[in-house]
Amino acid sequence: MDPAALVLFATALLIAVASPGPGITALVARVLGRGLDGVVAFAAGLILGDLLWLTVAILGLAVIAQTFHGVFIMIKYAGAAYLLWLAYKLWTSPVQARTIETEVPKERRFRSFLGGLAVTLGNPKVMTFYLALLPSLLDLSQVNTIGYAELCGIVVATLSLVFACYIGLAERARTMLRSARALQFVNRGSGALMAGAAVTIASR
Repeated sequence: MDPAALVLFATALLIAVASPGPGITALVARVLGRGLDGVVAFAAGLILGDLLWLTVAILGLAVIAQTFHGVFIMIKYAGAAYLLWLAYKLWTSPVQARTIETEVPKERRFRSFLGGLAVTLGNPKVMTFYLALLPSLLDLSQVNTIGYAELCGIVVATLSLVFACYIGLAERARTMLRSARALQFVNRGSGALMAGAAVTIASR
């Protein structure tokens, strides 16, 4: 593809991803409340969701997406329900003053992955970017196999970079905590953020 078009796409994607939305909020809240356990799988699910929406846009399947609107509604609510479940776990997890660690049960990686995927597929911000904004940035009818691979590479690289920055900052903030009371406050704050992201996804 035209290098200028790829740069334009990468820039627009970077701005869209870096601006906090339900996905970033869920990612940060997850790290603050649970640490790094399962976060890579969750982030991978978020990235795959972006790739799926990119594919839908390039193949001109927006009409099909609208036809199966009910399916996406179900996915959207599944993602919101998953975030609410995590919010509940964070809010109610006990904190041991002796070790200053939460006792949030570990989550299976595949479940974390599916949770991240559901969050992205049901995220109105992501859908708007790929189905509404992307066609105004690129001539999707001219995207060939190589161009598609280039766009996918940009998506993976950009999202990985942004997610890594947010994860690093959230983990650093978490490790700075030195009291059980502070950690409990962060747990409940993270749970509230997670619930807020769920409401945002479900209400749009």
